[in-house]
Amino acid sequence: MKTAKFSKYILNFKNPSGTSRGILKTKETFFLEIFEENKKGVGECALFRGLSFDDVPEYEEKLQWLCNNINENPEKLKNELLNFPSIWFGYEQAFLNLNLPENIYFPSEFNKGKSSIKINGLIWMGDPDFMQTQIEEKLAQGFDCIKLKIGVDWNSEYEILKNLRQKFPANILELRVDANGGFTFDEAKIVLQELADLKIHSIEQPIKAMHPKSQNDKDCFVARNDDRSHMAELCAETPTPIALDEELIGVVNFEEKKALLEKIKPQFIILKPALVGGFSGCDEWIFIAEKMKIKWWITSALESNIGLNAIAQYTFTKNNTMPQGLGTGGLFTNNLNSALDLQGDQLSFKTS
Repeated sequence: MKTAKFSKYILNFKNPSGTSRGILKTKETFFLEIFEENKKGVGECALFRGLSFDDVPEYEEKLQWLCNNINENPEKLKNELLNFPSIWFGYEQAFLNLNLPENIYFPSEFNKGKSSIKINGLIWMGDPDFMQTQIEEKLAQGFDCIKLKIGVDWNSEYEILKNLRQKFPANILELRVDANGGFTFDEAKIVLQELADLKIHSIEQPIKAMHPKSQNDKDCFVARNDDRSHMAELCAETPTPIALDEELIGVVNFEEKKALLEKIKPQFIILKPALVGGFSGCDEWIFIAEKMKIKWWITSALESNIGLNAIAQYTFTKNNTMPQGLGTGGLFTNNLNSALDLQGDQLSFKTS
């Protein structure tokens, strides 16, 4: 017989981190532990307040329900947790880890220390000097793929990108940008051309996603299909490849996922396991995307080192050679011990 318990943990940022949604100072998360005889499995239910589909008042109540019903058939649990993607994400980790050594979720050459994952360097929003300092640090560390958060002060952000491109041509430095829905439809059309002139690799979520922020946001469901026409139009005509990110949140049914990609036809999709239903949710998106010749990569979403480690191990098994959007766990003052190591732009597993 299995037993389970959960606990809340507040991660504190070393420096307030800027996005188009505001300044982040703390990040709330939950750890799930499953016990069976002398074994323990650990997972992270990485709720993202204000962004997660399951950011609802009854979140902890549903976590307790899972702990109370931990011996139920996994398929039954999955159906019950369909609208709680971050809880299912934590369950998948803990369930996988239960019968494996500590810190292991997907045994592979990665966690034997024999291979690594290439990642992009992430530049947080801030004043131009702050962003420039971050860029110089990433370049010095050996990154040749950098992602910048944009959408707050486009004129300043454009100048930074232009100066970067003048120093480093596209065959030397890959530049990605993430707008987090920071532009209007009309603004986006202009920005997409300006990005193309700078040979930018891709832009994530140029306009706001038409998805409910949570299950309680019923109004978004009504207009959802009609409102996707703007994103579909941008993707059809864009000179800069578009990657869907927030647009995938809250789409939990396989047929809905298929319909979304068929409607919008993006050039890329970006998968955050905590936000799209864990590893099985990612697998569904990847299956549909690859059938449609849509490329993809995997990104973390401010998880602690527990969730980040599990995501990295999963990512390695997908054999995607593009630079992935994985964090390094270094943003927080009180993160847990990391099983991962970063050398240059290569993320690897500590075997000692």
